[in-house]
Amino acid sequence: MKLVVAVVQDQDSNRLSNALTKNDFRATKLASTGGFLRSGNTTFLIGVDDSRVPKLMDLIRDNCRAREQMVAPVSPMGGNADSYIPYPVEVEVGGATIFVLPIEQFQQF
Repeated sequence: MKLVVAVVQDQDSNRLSNALTKNDFRATKLASTGGFLRSGNTTFLIGVDDSRVPKLMDLIRDNCRAREQMVAPVSPMGGNADSYIPYPVEVEVGGATIFVLPIEQFQQF
C-alpha cells in the first residue's frame, strides 16, 4: 500500500477531484499555500494499492497541467519598500508535485 501526496494548483483541483471520484480513488483534500508564489494549492492525500499507483499517476498527469503566468514579486523583507518597484515576472505554475510513500499499516474505523 502507498500514500500518494499530490500538491496541485487550485485551478486544477476540481478537475482532479472529479477524475479521482470517477475512477474510484478516495482522497482527502487539504487547502495549502505555496511558499514561493504564496498562491493557493490543494494537497490530496490518497491511499492506494501498489498495483493502482500507475493509474493514479496517469490521472494526475492528465488533469494537472503546467502553464505560464505573470506574477508580481513580493517586496523584499527588511528592505526599503518605498523604492521597490515590482515588475511582473513570467513563471511556470500548475502541474503537480507528487510524493509516494510506503505504508506499513492502514486501518479504517
